[in-house]
Amino acid sequence: MNYESTFIISPELPIDKVEELTAKAVKTIEAAKGIVKTIQQLGKKRFAYSVNKFREGSYVCMELSGNGEMVSALESFFKFNDSVIRFLTVKIEKKKVVAKSVPKIKAVTEKSQVTEIKQNEPTAE
Repeated sequence: MNYESTFIISPELPIDKVEELTAKAVKTIEAAKGIVKTIQQLGKKRFAYSVNKFREGSYVCMELSGNGEMVSALESFFKFNDSVIRFLTVKIEKKKVVAKSVPKIKAVTEKSQVTEIKQNEPTAE
């Protein structure tokens, strides 16, 4: 299964500690037989309202592949780490590609039913 996990880290942590915490999260995923596809460090962003007395936080977003046990291990890592303010892990479904159906046009075989109007010709009114 494919997952996307986003977590917010305390703004008081320096950048090197944020990278260290992200590396620990990756090790937790790999220990649970998961695969990290991409990691995006989105930097500090301001909250709409205060969360745990913080007005901003450092965002990290990861795309993962693995099973439910891997997600459980990752979320327990987030819960027991005091530097993580919030986290969210969601399952990503593969998008189905649906071709648009084109309506079929019936061919007219009788000449009496076919009338052609050429462009730029005046019509009789």
